[in-house]
Amino acid sequence: MNQKLDLSLILPCFNEGETFQENVPKILETLDSLRLSYEVIFVDDGSQDGTRGLILSALTQYPDKTLRHIFHEKNLGRGAAVRTGFAAAQGSVRGFIDIDLEVRADYILPCWLALENGADVAVGRRIYRVYWHSLFRHFLSRGYAGLVRLVLQLPFRDTESGYKFFREEALAQLLPVATNPGWFWDTQVMTYAHRMRYRVVEIPCLFQRRFDKTSTVKPFREALAYLRHLWRARIELRSRPELLVRTQEPAAHGQKRPNHPGRPEASTLISASR
Repeated sequence: MNQKLDLSLILPCFNEGETFQENVPKILETLDSLRLSYEVIFVDDGSQDGTRGLILSALTQYPDKTLRHIFHEKNLGRGAAVRTGFAAAQGSVRGFIDIDLEVRADYILPCWLALENGADVAVGRRIYRVYWHSLFRHFLSRGYAGLVRLVLQLPFRDTESGYKFFREEALAQLLPVATNPGWFWDTQVMTYAHRMRYRVVEIPCLFQRRFDKTSTVKPFREALAYLRHLWRARIELRSRPELLVRTQEPAAHGQKRPNHPGRPEASTLISASR
């Protein structure tokens, strides 16, 4: 692929058979409406429910679109799946979203515009619609967000959102240091983005939990793992300051990229953090 694409969207997949056929057309419809050149990379992380067959069918169903796939032979974790997709991406902007669309695909545009407007990283900050039967998960999420801010001294409201977009140049600096293969990768990459002084913009997004699908999250086990990773990350940040040094400077903060005919105009967005 020789021509530079505007956007690479990574869709990490693990046992997504319950929502795949419903949501992939919605994602592609949203991308088509943006008037950008794009690719979608499906990264299957060892699914056991037929997701791989659905991915191959999608590639056949949409021959006019740039869709690619990468299959992990075994389950390596969310961070590993995202990193695999980013390593293969060709776009000037590279991002990923959760294919269950608990945060709708509509927020891709605000994230892309934030980067066009000078941000290095754009993240969907989840605004929760809370239900009684999801209160426990909600309190766990909010409690973890508070711990992250306290332990790692981060200004962000939501490091764990599965809705992140990066300028190619910033991602090239972050991937070598953000290497956790599991769910903690999200916290790790946000920590390094902040410590390396990249401009991060949080975009408020409505989050609607789906109760019609099987969750792959194991709250108690993963909560304990998160606490261990948080402590190790704090120690690493203190003991290895060389990890926080960029090898290249990104474009100046606030500097807009040139707009191109037919593309949406960049606009000033909210919740910027340095």
